[in-house]
Amino acid sequence: MSIELGKPADYGQYILQRRYELAVKHAGEAMSSGGLYLDVGCGNGAQTVLFAKHFTTWIGIDVEEARLQEFRNELARTEYEAGNIPHEIEIYNGDAIPLANGTVDFLSCIEVIEHTTNDSATIAELFRVLKPGGTAFITVPNKWWVFETHGANLPLLPWNRVPFFSWLPKPIHSKFAKARIYRRKEIVGLLEAAGFETRATAFVTAPMDMIKNEKLQRKVRNMLFRENSTTVPMLATSVMIVATKPIH
Repeated sequence: MSIELGKPADYGQYILQRRYELAVKHAGEAMSSGGLYLDVGCGNGAQTVLFAKHFTTWIGIDVEEARLQEFRNELARTEYEAGNIPHEIEIYNGDAIPLANGTVDFLSCIEVIEHTTNDSATIAELFRVLKPGGTAFITVPNKWWVFETHGANLPLLPWNRVPFFSWLPKPIHSKFAKARIYRRKEIVGLLEAAGFETRATAFVTAPMDMIKNEKLQRKVRNMLFRENSTTVPMLATSVMIVATKPIH
């Protein structure tokens, strides 16, 4: 598989609020306790600013300096509450998180693990930097969504979001896909193998941000994708996991 970098959601897209509401629902107690928040793969910060306002200090890290500069510029020109909280926005190499063991109270890693060199090693790093009792909010692309969310390098097909491509067996998908994709059981297994305890999982309902016609977007969203999570995997773009690092 030739893994490519992802594109973060733009400021104002509905998926940002959907993830945030799911985080509050499933990890609100951990978020309300304050402390240090780390966003791994923060990109342009569009998601980070929603989470960061709950904490006393925060750090955003990413492998793309251009994205981080977008983030800094956005904070400088707007009045996001996160911008008034002590924070750092830093580049990192995508492998080793530049923090000491057990220093983070809450972290998010949203649509990032699928792009890393080694997903198990990335998850081990998340576990390492969390304090015992700390909480992780993680999302990864859902295998059972109708469209391949990151596209694929498919021969003779210039449109790379072919329906049901992600449903193909893993060896075939891996040959052409631009990023990994996960069943819920698979990502939970990877997290628990690293030592995490699963607190909640959910299928994150497709936000329909890709439909540009606003009337059509609202209609489709209201018909099938109104709720933030769904019990029907093929209506979900992502799998969400809330997990903790055991105290013992």
